[in-house]
Amino acid sequence: MLNLLMVFLMNGIDYEVSLLRDLVEIDTDVMKKAGYSDCASLIKEKMKELGLKVEVFDPNLADGIKRPSVIGTLDVGSDTTIGFVTHYDVVPPGEGWTKPPFRLTLDDGKAYGRGAADDKSAIAASLGAVNIVRDNARFNIKIIASPEEEIGGEWGIGYLMRMIGINFDFGIIVDSMPNIVSIGASGIVQGEIKVVGKQGHAGYPHRAINPVHELSKLINEFEKFIKLREGKLSSADAPPGSPKKKVWGRLSFTMLGGGIKENVIPSEAWTRFDMRLLPEEDPEVAKKEMLEFFESVKNVIKGFATISFKGTDRGYLTSPTNRFVKSFVESTKIVFGSPLPLAASLGGDDGRFLADRGIPVVSYGTIAEDTNFHGVDEYVHLKDLKNVRDVFVNFIKRN
Repeated sequence: MLNLLMVFLMNGIDYEVSLLRDLVEIDTDVMKKAGYSDCASLIKEKMKELGLKVEVFDPNLADGIKRPSVIGTLDVGSDTTIGFVTHYDVVPPGEGWTKPPFRLTLDDGKAYGRGAADDKSAIAASLGAVNIVRDNARFNIKIIASPEEEIGGEWGIGYLMRMIGINFDFGIIVDSMPNIVSIGASGIVQGEIKVVGKQGHAGYPHRAINPVHELSKLINEFEKFIKLREGKLSSADAPPGSPKKKVWGRLSFTMLGGGIKENVIPSEAWTRFDMRLLPEEDPEVAKKEMLEFFESVKNVIKGFATISFKGTDRGYLTSPTNRFVKSFVESTKIVFGSPLPLAASLGGDDGRFLADRGIPVVSYGTIAEDTNFHGVDEYVHLKDLKNVRDVFVNFIKRN
């Protein structure tokens, strides 16, 4: 039986919880992709029930796997259109759940299930807002539900923006925290440093050049560059609880490899890195700075060292004085009693696809820090589901 807390929390969000239940029950694991079509069909049906005009777009890739993106449009004759961007794919559930990952479980003010926070509650909150406002909206609304966000979004929202040409005046990435309004996201540069040594017998190290040892020296030299990166500060605030007030530059070595057998000194060793940029930072400038530092320290080692860059995404930053941003923040004040703070994300998000088109964008959603998103027993706070929906209602409804 539901306890009194659950009854209180569910008062007024029955529609959202019911929809979230249906969404969670469809396994849309981004690695398997097996449930994409079923989930898209459900979303399409729910959009039509609200009277939205529905379009479905699929990139029809050579692998034959369907990747449908669903767009529901509410046209109230406004000159302005707002886009709500969500995704329905999820990461694999993993092992160790105490509750079934693909069945919504309500317990103590929380709704458990894979995707309950990231990002199926975003779909429920967005459609729930339209369900309340309907034709009383002051803007035209587009609600987008796409796959593939968990692996970069290239064939989800990226496909819609770059190849289909979907457009609107202001975008909300409903894939963020409920206690801040994010006006930007960090860029990213990834790559690899490799050291080539001389292979040999581990019993005769004097006859070899051990690239593992030399790579460790090179990584140690990069502590200086890490400090330089940390000294770079954005004009945007960092999220609450961060060690710095402003978003700062970061570099992490995240993978190591090399070797074929315990008694063989390998011929080469490598490390891969992830460099996070300021939202407003040019990735090409950041790469040039890292390359110059690498060239200045590579000669401290024996052997031959190379650096290569393998992935780049530009960050973005929306002006806090943008009229839509100011109106959105005012909507949070109506719900919470005081406006939520503005900050930029330390990670990246799909807002970059909108920013590339010149569309001002914020990120806001139900993914609280304690919700185990991407972890075992993921959940969403029901109060956050209601509050996020209500912020959207106040933002889009006529005064």
